[in-house]
Amino acid sequence: MNQAVCITRDTLDYMGNVTIRELRNQGGQVVDRAARGERITITRSGRPVAELLPLRAPLTADALLERARRLPRVDPVALREDIDELLPDDFDDLFNADR
Repeated sequence: MNQAVCITRDTLDYMGNVTIRELRNQGGQVVDRAARGERITITRSGRPVAELLPLRAPLTADALLERARRLPRVDPVALREDIDELLPDDFDDLFNADR
């Protein structure tokens, strides 16, 4: 099993490579490494075929509300104008043809 430094999602992680055979023979140890935070690439014949990574802890309601508070405000009138600008003029007719 080898490790390579990998930069992903603005963080520095150690990503280990594990062959299919190593995963089969040392599965518990490999899963333990992932549970501790390591991202592991599973390889077959030297080519990456899958990735094993730790689960994220679920967000709490407070964390979700805090994220929502940080979102930029949306002006509904400006949003509608932007959407109307992108859609063709006969777009509404496509949905009202049966009426």
